Amino acid sequence: MSETSSSDRYVEDPRRRKLMDAALTVFTRFGFRKASMDEVARAAGISRQGLYLHFATKEDLFCASVEYLLVTALASATAVLADAELPLEKRLVAAFDAWVGRFVGALGPEASDLGPAAKELVGPMVGEHEAQFVEDVAKALRASGLLAIYKPAGVTGPKLAETLYATARGLKHGSATRDEFVESMSIAVRVMCLPLREAEKTTASPYVEGGGSRPRKPRGKGR
Repeated sequence: MSETSSSDRYVEDPRRRKLMDAALTVFTRFGFRKASMDEVARAAGISRQGLYLHFATKEDLFCASVEYLLVTALASATAVLADAELPLEKRLVAAFDAWVGRFVGALGPEASDLGPAAKELVGPMVGEHEAQFVEDVAKALRASGLLAIYKPAGVTGPKLAETLYATARGLKHGSATRDEFVESMSIAVRVMCLPLREAEKTTASPYVEGGGSRPRKPRGKGR
C-alpha cells in the first residue's frame, strides 16, 4: 500500500482515525503490556465488542496504531518539506518537529516497553518510514543548493540528512518539552545552513562581481 493511499484512508474514515487516536493515547500512557482493549474501547467511545470487530487482538491494534502514526507524521513532514514558499531552515525544523518533536514528553512512565514492542511487531515498517523521511529531507537539501557547498567535504545528501536525524533523536531525549526541542533543533539547522545563507548574501551583494572582487570605481575627470 502506498503512503498516499494509507494517508487518504485515515483522512476519509474519521471513525478509524478516532479509534487510532484513542489507541495511541492508551498505549503511550500505559505501555504495550499494561494497555487493555477495554481501556481503548472506553477512550474511543465504543463497546468492547465493537473494538474487536475491527481488531481481533491487541497486537493487531498496536500494529495499526503505529502504522497510522507513521503515515500521518510522514505526510505532515513531507508536505512541509515540499513547501517552496518557506525558507529551507523553517521547512527542516517543521519537518523534524512533525517527525520527532511530537514525541517529546508524550510517553508515560509505564510506556518504556513501547520501543521493544514496536521493534518486535512492526520493526520493518518503522524502518521503511524512517528511510522515506531521510530521503525526503535529502531531497529538500539537494534542491536548496546546500549540497554543492558541502561537496568538497565529501558530504552527500543522505549523510547530511542522517546527521540531522541523529541530532534530532538526541535532542528528543535531552529536551524537557516540545518547545525546547524546536528551539534546539532550530539552532542545529541554522548552523548547518549557515554556509548557504552566507553564499546567498555574497551572490546578492551589489559589491561582488565575478570572482568576488569589488567592481572598479569609475574614473573621475582629472582636476
